[in-house]
Amino acid sequence: MKLKKPAISDSVLTTTDFRTILDDEDYMLGDCEISQSDFSNEALDRAHLRNAVIKNSAFTHTDFSNIDIVDVRFINCDFSNADLSKASIHRVEFENCKLLGINLPESSLGNVLFNNSILNFATFSSSKLEKIIFQNCSLTSADFYDCTLKNVVFDNCNLNEAAFDQTPLKGIDFSLSTFHSLRVSLNDLKGCTVSREQAVYLSTLMGLNITDA
Repeated sequence: MKLKKPAISDSVLTTTDFRTILDDEDYMLGDCEISQSDFSNEALDRAHLRNAVIKNSAFTHTDFSNIDIVDVRFINCDFSNADLSKASIHRVEFENCKLLGINLPESSLGNVLFNNSILNFATFSSSKLEKIIFQNCSLTSADFYDCTLKNVVFDNCNLNEAAFDQTPLKGIDFSLSTFHSLRVSLNDLKGCTVSREQAVYLSTLMGLNITDA
């Protein structure tokens, strides 16, 4: 699946610090390149990020509720335990990022790449995800409760103990990733693709006893 990449105009990017967003009354930040910025333990409602490259920066425990992010590339950034409830995230890339325990309920994500990133205990409950690629990511105990998943790819990911309760999985391919345990409603498994080994595990959820005889 091909994603729409962030439409970043490199020629207009100026170097700045993330904290300059506080100088704008609408909390808007764009046309910039940011590196080595620390914006942890802050609260910023309805921020807007546009046309930016943000590297080696920390946003741990920051409240970004209702944030709007378009055409942004995050590289080696830390969003651990950040709150992005009701976020709108489109044409965005997270490369080598730490998103441990990130909170993204009731959010809209489209054309987003998560690559080589840690999303253990991430929460996506009641969110809409369309054209999303999780590539070489750890999603242990991630929560996709009551989500809408459309053209979502899990490529070489660790999905152990991830939760997909009340989330229809038609068209989702788990076979390229691994898990030993998965929380999922049996009714929602229809139409998803799994490996033979995964099928054996999922059959136990249906109460089947498998034998080689």
